[in-house]
Amino acid sequence: MEEIKKLYRLPEVIGDRRKGIVGLLPISKAAFYRGIAEGLYPKPVKLSERTVAWREEDIRRLIEKLSNSAVG
Repeated sequence: MEEIKKLYRLPEVIGDRRKGIVGLLPISKAAFYRGIAEGLYPKPVKLSERTVAWREEDIRRLIEKLSNSAVG
C-alpha cells in the first residue's frame, strides 16, 4: 500500500479568506473543481463519505507544472 506523507484539504489548496487561510493556488473553488473534471488538476483522495483531500506530491507537481507553463 502506498504511503501518503501529507494531505491538503481544499482550504489549504485554494485558500479561505473568511478563515484567513492563504492558499497555494490563486483559484476559485468552482474553477478548481472544473479543472479536476477536465483532467487538468489532480483528483482528491476520499477519506470518508464526505471528506476528501489531495496528496502533497500531487499539489506540488501541479504547482511546478503551472509555474513551468507560465514561464515558457
